[in-house]
Amino acid sequence: MFPTIEIAQPDDPGAAERIIARLDRFQWAIFVSPTAASRGAGLVSAARGWPQGLRLAAVGAGTAAVLAQHGLHAVTSPGDRADSEALAALPELASVRGQSIVIFRGQGGREWLRSQLEARGARVEYAECYRRVRPSADVQLLLERWRRGGIDAVSITSAEGLENFFEMLGTSGGDCLRSTPVFVPHPRIALAAESRGIRKVVVTGRGDEQTVAGIAAFFAGV
Repeated sequence: MFPTIEIAQPDDPGAAERIIARLDRFQWAIFVSPTAASRGAGLVSAARGWPQGLRLAAVGAGTAAVLAQHGLHAVTSPGDRADSEALAALPELASVRGQSIVIFRGQGGREWLRSQLEARGARVEYAECYRRVRPSADVQLLLERWRRGGIDAVSITSAEGLENFFEMLGTSGGDCLRSTPVFVPHPRIALAAESRGIRKVVVTGRGDEQTVAGIAAFFAGV
């Protein structure tokens, strides 16, 4: 395990708290990641009760499972994929004109979901309840093992984590990464990996089970 993203407090922690204070004015609360679900649900529970009419949505089963750990079980979520595109395609979110939607997420990130919902006539705000930063870590032991042939595969779960990894590895370490098979959960991350010159990128699907199955299938065929 070599973390390439660290979770920190957002630059303005009070911004999300101010939105939570008026949560009863929203019709939907959307959570875009397990971290957003954990941080967001924790902030809400610490500040107030959940409004009765508020509908909840999650980008995937993993995010919905985190909400269930907080006692939130009536959650709309796509069953087959775990991304913003699959969530936006659900019939429950097709007719949101005039509705207010809050998206719990990290600071920054993609604007695609917000733009889609606003195009359908919704009013959308962000509750940014954490910030992603690049960790400060010593990569020398990892690089020494890599150069000895001790690393045969890399699993990367986000494009941001991939960029951080390149920064942490430096020039020579980046060459090691480019020559090693990289396994990713989504085609969007595969495109980011290919744009950085990684020679072999395999899309496995989301979750640990699909990642392990994809890696096993790849090396069974080598």
